Amino acid sequence: MKISFSEADEAFRREVAAWLADNLGGEFEPLRFRGGPGDEHSFPEERKAWERKLAEGGWTCVGWAPEHGGRGLSISQQVIFHEEYARAGGPGRMGHIGEGLAGPTIAAFGTEEQKRRLLPGIVAGTEFWCQGYSEPGAGSDLANVKTRAVLENGQWRISGQKVWTSLAHESEWCFVIARTEPGSVGHKGLSFLLVPMDQPGITVRPIEQLTGTSEFNEVFFDEAATDEANLLGAPGDGWKIAMALLGFERGVSTLGQQMLFQNELEEIIRIARENGAARDLLLRQRIAEAWGGLRILRYNSLRMLSGAQDGSLRREAMIYKLCWANWHVELGKLAMDVLGQDAELLEDGPYQLGRLQSMFLFSRSDTIYGGTNEIQRNIIAERALGMPREPRVRA
Repeated sequence: MKISFSEADEAFRREVAAWLADNLGGEFEPLRFRGGPGDEHSFPEERKAWERKLAEGGWTCVGWAPEHGGRGLSISQQVIFHEEYARAGGPGRMGHIGEGLAGPTIAAFGTEEQKRRLLPGIVAGTEFWCQGYSEPGAGSDLANVKTRAVLENGQWRISGQKVWTSLAHESEWCFVIARTEPGSVGHKGLSFLLVPMDQPGITVRPIEQLTGTSEFNEVFFDEAATDEANLLGAPGDGWKIAMALLGFERGVSTLGQQMLFQNELEEIIRIARENGAARDLLLRQRIAEAWGGLRILRYNSLRMLSGAQDGSLRREAMIYKLCWANWHVELGKLAMDVLGQDAELLEDGPYQLGRLQSMFLFSRSDTIYGGTNEIQRNIIAERALGMPREPRVRA
């Protein structure tokens, strides 16, 4: 698919670039090109302040419908916004889970009261969300969720554990997949709950990674409570809503992820030019392959979005996770080879990694979280190509 930009679109591009030039400076200058994969722990409070600044300018939730607080931008204008944001070095968004996942899901499945109560905080950049899907025994296999919830006296009481919960320690809300039908198995009996994080029944424990940082967390629910009104959809709708949310994850929000990838690639190219690595023909070829691969990811995303019908994405959406994970792992290797000997040295003690060093180490997890490559290949085979399901071995 080819996107062409009209004269009005190009005028909009100038508007975005001008606003970023005027506002991404001063107190926000240190945030440029920060907060990407492996760097999400950086400047959390300052990046929250930046979210509020974006909201003041009307630059949060730009693709949302106006009735939900957004601008209702076209796909082409959303592409332009993300391109200019990347070009300006806009930091990784603290609100991306709320804006890209929780908000669209609430807009699609929530009651009018839920939309009125929960969407404005996302738009304003004052309430942040995390995702309660994965568990120790249910990572890529979401249907194996064990966290349970029981309705008592107008409240859902939640017990269980979630893991790999990004930025849980910085979030006001978590959307949680829990089993609400006793004795249910698989994708049946699951419900989608919206849970406030600031309460005694929730414990957040950081998981230290190879990078020495802890943007991932374990989250323990010990009879944690959420109001009956915070059930999204009906009891048992959890699987349907969870699958729809994954569609949002592989929709317009992918453009924001690619913005972070573009920043990383441009940093690699800058270093290659400065330290002479660009004169190495093999490295030049790998840089070119990385550049071409990122363009393929972008065009496939645009193809996905252009073919969305009845709220569902085209089959091309199912290949996205597998493609970007493999691409990003190779980008991390390329970064280390471009850095050369400097890749082996720490910027400062005791464990102060450089930006690309963090990215390289963090990228080792890309083919695991969000669904392993093996699971993704099964999804592509079964759901996109209609091949027979993999045989299940019963214990």
